[in-house]
Amino acid sequence: MTDDDLLTHMSILLQPDPKRVVIRPFDPAEDDPDTSLPRRAQRIADRVLGLKPDELAAERQRVSASLAGRYTDLEGIFTRRFRDVNGTAIKSCETTADQARLIGAYFSEEYAFEAAALFNPSIVLHPNQEGVAAGAARFVLSLRAVGEGQVSSVTFRTGVIAPDGTITVDPVSPYAMTPHIEFIPGGEPDDPGVRLVCGTGDDLSEAVIFPVTLSQRHGIEDVRLVRFIDDDEKVSYYGTYTAFSGGGTRLGLLRTTDFITFELNALRGDATINKGMALFPRRIGGKYAMLGRQDHENIWLSLSDDLYHWQGRTKIVAPRYPWEFVQIGNGGSPIEIEEGWLVITHGVGPMRNYCLGVCLLDRKDPTKLLARMETPLLRPNPQERYGYVPNVTYTCGALVMGRTLILPYALADSFTKFATVPLDKLLASMA
Repeated sequence: MTDDDLLTHMSILLQPDPKRVVIRPFDPAEDDPDTSLPRRAQRIADRVLGLKPDELAAERQRVSASLAGRYTDLEGIFTRRFRDVNGTAIKSCETTADQARLIGAYFSEEYAFEAAALFNPSIVLHPNQEGVAAGAARFVLSLRAVGEGQVSSVTFRTGVIAPDGTITVDPVSPYAMTPHIEFIPGGEPDDPGVRLVCGTGDDLSEAVIFPVTLSQRHGIEDVRLVRFIDDDEKVSYYGTYTAFSGGGTRLGLLRTTDFITFELNALRGDATINKGMALFPRRIGGKYAMLGRQDHENIWLSLSDDLYHWQGRTKIVAPRYPWEFVQIGNGGSPIEIEEGWLVITHGVGPMRNYCLGVCLLDRKDPTKLLARMETPLLRPNPQERYGYVPNVTYTCGALVMGRTLILPYALADSFTKFATVPLDKLLASMA
């Protein structure tokens, strides 16, 4: 059976857009060997404070005019940025409103967060299902957006799955919201917890989660979202991700209830030594459960009493077929169905071709592998295999509605598409 026998491909194509920009903090490098001078940041602020009133007004007007129509709260963004640096990067000072905003502008930069690629999607049910037709569902899609310097951020789309399986993605806002950044006490100096407030939630496509800490400075990669229901029926949304510092990676966990306020914290423990961890959508036997690929080759299961500390693991799935001889990993959080835990996998074969597969784990004991696909569910095809990284088909999470698998997937680490799969046919194709 080929993938075309199982999959229905949607016409949706999500591509990067260099016109989508956000304002992020700019911290000037401190490279002057003369330590007798004020810090570089202070020298910049002093130059602004030394402007004559007419010079100050003219420069403020020039900056505002150059960004007109691109942001909904430009003055607020610059004012908040001034408050961030005042008393930290520069000496605490009293300023006029115009001085504060212009100093804030000098410590900010515009960033095209999805100029190069928009890929590795993950999908969950939207927390707000009001106004959706019976049998339909609104969803949230997270995407890895790559911009200047190949730095990865997290961006979002929303849409609706109709009762017949038709998928529509909502139009993208012309604006992107610069998040309000707060550091959470605790953690390590280069990896503190971060709280980001991203807009009002009216349009999630405006929210952008870009690197903030030193451990993230080269990217927040491959969020694997899950709608988690705890034993008390409380619903939270979690997303494991890889933080890339430029010299190494760390795993982290994103947490939100409304897709407005996000908390990002590092994961700890010997089970967090590699990429690709994904949280189960509920506790198993009273413990949190996570899939991961700690050894670059196999899929492992880890259990924990604490969301942020993971010790120990059990190997549950190993490469078996030629299309996964190099390595196998989980594509996203396990999906609970009547027959067991459905896990989308990725396998790496010759020429580093990435294909998607599926396996089924026991609901009560997910260390037990019940079935798996012998051939890929989805592999790169000749028409769509080229992009930033050729021959890659990848996903960070799927969704089951009724007896249909909704599968967003990325091609060539460049763009994103959708497919649907009848669950009964999928299970019948597994051995």
